[in-house]
Amino acid sequence: MTQQLVVIGAGMASGRALEHLIEASSDDWDITLFNAEPRGNYNRIMLSPVLSGEKSYAEIVTHDDDWYKGHGVTCRFGEKVERIDRDRKVVVGANGEAPYDKLLVSTGSSPFIIPCPGHDLPGVIAYRDLDDTEAMIEASAMPGARAVVIGGGLLGLEAAAGLRLRGMEVTVLHLAGHLMERQLDAAAGYLLQKDLEERGITVMTGASTKEIVGGDRVERVRLEDGTELPADLVVMAVGIRPAVQLAKEAGLAVGRGIHVDDQMITSDEDILAVGECIEHRGAIFGLVAPLYDQAKVAAQTLIGEAAAFEPKQLSTKLKVTGVDLFSAGDFAEGEGREDIVYRDPARGIYKRLVIEGAQLIGAVMYGDTADGNWFFGLIKDGTDVSDMRETLIFGPAYQGGAAQDPLAAVAALPADAEICGCNGVCKGRIVEAIEGGATTLGDVKALTKASASCGTCTGLVEQVLAATLGDDFAMPSAQPICSCSDLTHEDVRRLIKARELKSQPAVWQELGWSTPNGCHVCRPAVNYYLLADWPLEYADDPQSRFVNERKHANIQKDGTFSVVPRMWGGITTPSELRAIADAAEKYDVPTVKVTGGQRIDLLGVKGEDLPAIWSDLNAAGLVSGHAYSKGLRTVKTCVGTDHCRFGTQDSTGLGIKLEKRLWGSWTPHKVKLAVSGCPRNCAEATCKDVGIVCVDSGFEIGVGGAAGMDVKEVEPLAKVATEAEAIEWTVAFIQLYREHAKYLDRPYKWLGKVGLPWVQDTLGDAETRAALVERFDLSQSVYQTDPWAERATPEARRAFAPLADLTLEAAE
Repeated sequence: MTQQLVVIGAGMASGRALEHLIEASSDDWDITLFNAEPRGNYNRIMLSPVLSGEKSYAEIVTHDDDWYKGHGVTCRFGEKVERIDRDRKVVVGANGEAPYDKLLVSTGSSPFIIPCPGHDLPGVIAYRDLDDTEAMIEASAMPGARAVVIGGGLLGLEAAAGLRLRGMEVTVLHLAGHLMERQLDAAAGYLLQKDLEERGITVMTGASTKEIVGGDRVERVRLEDGTELPADLVVMAVGIRPAVQLAKEAGLAVGRGIHVDDQMITSDEDILAVGECIEHRGAIFGLVAPLYDQAKVAAQTLIGEAAAFEPKQLSTKLKVTGVDLFSAGDFAEGEGREDIVYRDPARGIYKRLVIEGAQLIGAVMYGDTADGNWFFGLIKDGTDVSDMRETLIFGPAYQGGAAQDPLAAVAALPADAEICGCNGVCKGRIVEAIEGGATTLGDVKALTKASASCGTCTGLVEQVLAATLGDDFAMPSAQPICSCSDLTHEDVRRLIKARELKSQPAVWQELGWSTPNGCHVCRPAVNYYLLADWPLEYADDPQSRFVNERKHANIQKDGTFSVVPRMWGGITTPSELRAIADAAEKYDVPTVKVTGGQRIDLLGVKGEDLPAIWSDLNAAGLVSGHAYSKGLRTVKTCVGTDHCRFGTQDSTGLGIKLEKRLWGSWTPHKVKLAVSGCPRNCAEATCKDVGIVCVDSGFEIGVGGAAGMDVKEVEPLAKVATEAEAIEWTVAFIQLYREHAKYLDRPYKWLGKVGLPWVQDTLGDAETRAALVERFDLSQSVYQTDPWAERATPEARRAFAPLADLTLEAAE
């Protein structure tokens, strides 16, 4: 007989419980799912990339509408549960009741808000869900907006990094003496603070908040020492508490969390609970791995299988603002304890092991955490490390005095070693999937979700595959371009040139595509490879581009668009500014924002207004800034010798020349340049795809920088004496990147594959360099056109107009 299961809360824990339950006995349950948020299950761990702009909400959805519909789950999203009536066995929601035979409570946790004066002002938010994330994104759109993040733990730092990437001035306040003091020791905390400050984030440790000041909304934060910090946004990230109010009002046993036994059953035998809301043997939980263990036990309990939740000693392996961190065990100082410390300042690596007697009892790692699971195994098992004391810090590969098989460490990991932190997948679960028939990384992703989120653990998952399958597994050197073909991106590029394939149908046919016209994954890549290799013979296919490139504007979350005129080298004129202001007023643009790339962004333009606003801006001499494209975005400059007393060269003039030479070009991914007039580097040239620093003797050209989710300093490409040489080397480098890089690889990722020495050797040959410049100019003869001008016509306007004007009245 079908039983009624009601679930309160559509988070990650209850979502995993539903997966297990449906997989085991989908026909035995009629499931109703309440969620106060107006949406279903998504990966909250990945909210940080959404905040920074690296991912969209759609990319982090775990269960979409089709999943719920396909499994017969009745969804009551956006409906708050008001109470649980245990006597009648019904859940009372805002829109009605839902009877249950079994009830699963997964209400999660609530953010702790410091009860200081002003904590309830508009503009003071927590960071727990998508609504909070969208509020931060909205606040960051205000020109010159400043944010104060209270709390230097994981969530606070991720919020700070995302807001900084959105262009806000960010200050982090942390009460303790160093960041993430629960996970890191002081030395690792120092390195993390240094890294954040290098990204433009101000960090204040030992900072206690006294009050938040403002009128209609937050204006500033006042500290106990009297310091005042201006703030348009305050993010509270100081901790969480289990959300137990609903359970408490229902009369369930509650302490810090909802009391559950080993089977995840509460004080009511028909009510189970999982996730951050529970308390088990006096412990509460915040990491995803134990939540998923609870979910599995809850599902087994519901279907009548024997199961018990057993808390495990946990390590913490995190990626904070692009930096790998690991900690496990007890790393506090104490009598009778020894430290082994390894530091590599040039690579930003710090490792510390704490030994007591003959056992490893604690480990902290910063920057390189590859051996973290091995060290954790030694801590958990109480292994005697006496014989490996001298080489212990170097990890498992060097025990015994020589490098071992790199798979040996993975093979030695216990079954409960965590492999994928985002989805809480242990080695044993992956091995089970492999023994059940999984033979590829894609199979493991589909069956276990390991490596399906941020991708950091992909290499480790492949090593588990190799260690389990042995010779039956071939470590992939590269992934196929998509499911339409077994060929890699590199294969496709090479064959397009070698076989002179000059159209998409030719690629599909000659390279044996399994689909008639490719798919949404391969078509943009193939379209780019063809236009890059055959600029005269191949015509760009707009339908093989992403929506932003088809529309020549960035679509916003509300369906409107942003319009960004190009400002050569960050220089503009009064007449251009008047034209932008006139356009903003004429088309009722709600937000006008100065960007980090030294130009102005008009946000909130209606789709039907795009051709008209382009036409008006064109009339003032402005062209598209290609802020939406896989191509040149900006060339950021400082004032150089024009105004600065420290300037050594005309950085502004060089930036303008480079931008006018490069604009309109299509590249594998977006490309950003900067030219600084002296080593003080005011244009931030050392973290761009191409960065030029002017010096007394000429120009130092660096390449392969990054300042997004990954932060990387440029590598030195060349030193040249003249402006003309700087332009030649830059153009040649861009063309070499255009001709050889994988689609969607930024220059720094491409350089990591081919190596800087090969690029230097290639460009060091004057004849090769000149040929690359010539091929670039040939491509520009086709593609250096203003898409705004091409579309600011009556015919184009009709394509942007709504399908019908329903306000018109019919004639009599």
